[in-house]
Amino acid sequence: MYVIVSDFQNDRTNPSPQLQNITSFTTSSGGTKFWFDSLTNFSYSFLFSCSRVILPISVEEYQVGQLYSVAEASKNETGGGEGVEVLKNEPYEKDGEKGQYTHKIYHLQSKVPSFVRMLAPASALNIHEKAWNAYPYCRTGSNEYMKDNFLIKIETWHKPDLGHLENVHGLDAETWKKVDVVYIDIADRCQVEPKDYKPEEDPCKFKSVKTGRGPLGPDWKKELPNKKDCPHMCAYKLVTVKFKWWGLQNKVENFIQKQEKRLFTNFHRQLFCWIDKWIELNMEDIRRMEEETRRELDEVSPLLMILYR
Repeated sequence: MYVIVSDFQNDRTNPSPQLQNITSFTTSSGGTKFWFDSLTNFSYSFLFSCSRVILPISVEEYQVGQLYSVAEASKNETGGGEGVEVLKNEPYEKDGEKGQYTHKIYHLQSKVPSFVRMLAPASALNIHEKAWNAYPYCRTGSNEYMKDNFLIKIETWHKPDLGHLENVHGLDAETWKKVDVVYIDIADRCQVEPKDYKPEEDPCKFKSVKTGRGPLGPDWKKELPNKKDCPHMCAYKLVTVKFKWWGLQNKVENFIQKQEKRLFTNFHRQLFCWIDKWIELNMEDIRRMEEETRRELDEVSPLLMILYR
């Protein structure tokens, strides 16, 4: 089922061909109409973007730091009837690829824009994320509710460079032309929304006791190649969005572009500023921590199921 939104009043006595056999109603606030139908004649829209995140961390260090930060962020996001459920976290091997498979549910009822909450039932806002981490390559995909009609896929390559490689994901030439390349600077305060800013998670103020890295100045990326005592890397994150919501393309594109940049920026600022907490950990420590996090989140899951089943 698809949803069309229109900001004008439409007379059903003479509908356009696209709106034949479509049911409409007006919200209690008036002025906005919704039509529901299969609308199989509408084509898919695609959105491609590639975020490049340069970090004063090695590719090997990042593997531990990323997993630690994901576990911490999952705990921080859970509460008040919303948050993260970890359904699976297990090794996988397929077609010669080995890694760690995770299946999570993100309960996002209060974290989506109002136009999505108006259109979608509560179950649609439970986002299923399936991830295959074959580091240094990782990919994730969601969402379960809309099946093939709405899909977000994130593919990441972690490279020991400064973000100068083009088309690291091997897209065909025509698709690569459509990719919007976004550069994320974790030390740029202007890239952080005021409501997200935390002084303790500001790379411009943080100095690592255990590694001596930081604080990051305005020219830190230019200076990084000359610092022999500080490694560097780039996370190339390709985001592919496929959707078939007629009339919502601009809203969906703008929302996703804004949120993905916000997510990647905040996460990597945290990862760097938490370095003293994870730099001495190994993968065994991480797996043990992930299991502890899963148990903590499981204690919250029954409440989430009651509220949003």
